[in-house]
Amino acid sequence: MTDRIALIAGVGGATGAALSRRFAQGGYRVAMIARNAERLAELETQIPRARGYPCDVADLDRLGEIVGRDASVEDLERNFQVNTTSLFFLVQKLAPAMIDRGEGAIMVTGNTSSFRGIPQRPAFAPTKAAQRILAQSLAKDLGPKRVHVGYITIDAAIDAPWRRDTSPFPDWQDKPGDYFAHPDAIADEVYHIAHQHPSTWSFDHVIRPFSENWTLN
Repeated sequence: MTDRIALIAGVGGATGAALSRRFAQGGYRVAMIARNAERLAELETQIPRARGYPCDVADLDRLGEIVGRDASVEDLERNFQVNTTSLFFLVQKLAPAMIDRGEGAIMVTGNTSSFRGIPQRPAFAPTKAAQRILAQSLAKDLGPKRVHVGYITIDAAIDAPWRRDTSPFPDWQDKPGDYFAHPDAIADEVYHIAHQHPSTWSFDHVIRPFSENWTLN
């Protein structure tokens, strides 16, 4: 039987790393894509059957810099390339092999920007909305070909190693750990959705900690 392969794009130190670990635990060979070559090299030593491929697909640091300042047309175009164009490109490259094999899963993670506008993020929120609509279009096209596409909205602050130190919200430093979404728990949910039975596939998912105030109604 051919080895199963999971490609994780935009691997950071929190959710991306957790997803890589979870799929490796599930018996997958894992291809990790990120701009930070040093991080990928470190993860390769920690995760069996995982290999890193440095590539500037997602620049999360730059996305963070957009908050709290005026955005430019260049920011909007850059974020569209990161969030939407890269998804379209990857699916073009990967979906044909999934179709030929008769199975596959494409899981896309987003946030509440995919459903509504966010103050101070005019160059970011529209690109996440476009990403979700693209994923929905892909789900309708690829579902009948036995390729499952799902969109997971994370309505929460993620408990990344750097989150509390760099947060613009001082009270976050005093919040208990379960106030934040844990990367390993997110990875478990994504893994579960990717392995749903074909007779019960679903597309839209919203996950949040029990203590989170709902920003989506």
